[in-house]
Amino acid sequence: MHRTSLYLDANATTPTCAAARTAALQAMEVSFGNPSSAHSEGIRARHLLDQARASARNAIGAGQGRVVFLSGATEAIHTAVFSALLQLRRQRDAGLPVAHRLVVGATEHKAVLQSVRHWNAVLELHLQVCELPVGADGRHDLVTLRHWLDDTALLCTMAANNETGVISDLAAIEALLAQTASPARWLVDCVQALGKLPLNLAATRIDYAAFSGHKLYAPKGVGMLYVAPGAPYSALIVGGGQESDQRSGTENLPGIAALGAVCDALTRGDLFASHAVLERHRADLVQALRDAFPGAVFNAPLEHCLPTTLNFSIPGASSKEVMNLLDAAGVHVSAGSACSAAKPGSSHVLQAMGVPAWAAESAIRLSFGALDTAQTIAKACDRIRQCGQIWAAAHKEHAQAAMNLVAAGGPLPEEVDLPWEQLNAFLQGQPDAVLVDLRDPVEVQAGGLWEHDGRRAVHVPLAQWAPWCAQQAAVARPVVLLCRTGNRSAQAARHWLAAGHGGAVRHIPGGLALRPRFD
Repeated sequence: MHRTSLYLDANATTPTCAAARTAALQAMEVSFGNPSSAHSEGIRARHLLDQARASARNAIGAGQGRVVFLSGATEAIHTAVFSALLQLRRQRDAGLPVAHRLVVGATEHKAVLQSVRHWNAVLELHLQVCELPVGADGRHDLVTLRHWLDDTALLCTMAANNETGVISDLAAIEALLAQTASPARWLVDCVQALGKLPLNLAATRIDYAAFSGHKLYAPKGVGMLYVAPGAPYSALIVGGGQESDQRSGTENLPGIAALGAVCDALTRGDLFASHAVLERHRADLVQALRDAFPGAVFNAPLEHCLPTTLNFSIPGASSKEVMNLLDAAGVHVSAGSACSAAKPGSSHVLQAMGVPAWAAESAIRLSFGALDTAQTIAKACDRIRQCGQIWAAAHKEHAQAAMNLVAAGGPLPEEVDLPWEQLNAFLQGQPDAVLVDLRDPVEVQAGGLWEHDGRRAVHVPLAQWAPWCAQQAAVARPVVLLCRTGNRSAQAARHWLAAGHGGAVRHIPGGLALRPRFD
């Protein structure tokens, strides 16, 4: 059974919008020259690059500041931190006084904290790196910041948090910088702000602002860095002198053109939904979650958050259980930052906010985009409510039994892996093979039982796998195992082999997540 995907993980990435795709294709097909070339094709490409930069400058209110195109926010952050700290190193080497503290918000993206630590060590500054606390509302502790600012060389804060959507009080921070006459350079991660918050950077005290295209309907691999007039700048990547010697390497013209098209749309105001519309979408989703999962807790105050982001926890349910259920229903959410998805432990953002351990460990992030329609949100609300009914009826009856499988360690033999593209050939050679869907009952109920080319799978939840395969062992028929991600099917295959059962066993790596869109 196929269900239309409803993508609600826009803070991780967004699809490329039509305007961005058109601009990128034009850059590849028409203005394909190298912007550094002096011939006509190069001039055409340079004109497109200049147009994109002008669009970006307008969208963020760059004023007399510079806008440098690069690969994304991580490179932008590293470039800003390197530039600020290299100036400090030069000042210290010249015998000039240098502030001793580098302040990073406790809820910043890890790219910021790691960048500060990295360049502090590489440049042998050995300054004190301090994490600025936040309150239960996720906003910075301004009392502590005021105490630190007179000896702060670099301050790093977000405009809006990627996990919770909490909007920083940048105006209050700017006021403190002025009141204390702080020497600090100020870096603001604006990745989640673009298209969601008004930006007029030239009218602020901000020295550096980092942006990433793929968070707002441009492709991956393109971003930009705003640098205020007078802020120190040193190229992180040197070579051919592109970007006016600010970032060498042939420009990613298709990506830049796409980002320029998005920035044009922002300036015109005719593409993305208004703040009021986004707030209505959020209110509908909040009500659907409360209807589906009574007792759901929202981990950040909605009045201080972007309207496109919800971070919530459900008592008695792990994030994995809820994500699996929603994913089976075609509603795609996450457990937090995509960059930290493979790392164990609860969110450092929620820990810094003092969220109770159970809620931090089971948190779910739902984030939608400014191009999502009311119809999409309505469908998502319907499916969330359906999932709530399924959850209430089936609530975790099978969970612990699945932990009792006897499984051999180590990797599976290569012949056990059966990629999707080889499935048809295997089934033609093994017409008596049994297809087995190992997902939990709530996932099957939400998304439907696995069917392939008219063949319906047998549903054997992982909790029931051991006794089922013991009964099948005597029959010695080939078995093809499937789950959502390939993890459970691999576990079940190991159990099969360790138990010495007869017949061939195969599992589909990546599971339904890698199923071809059209098969």
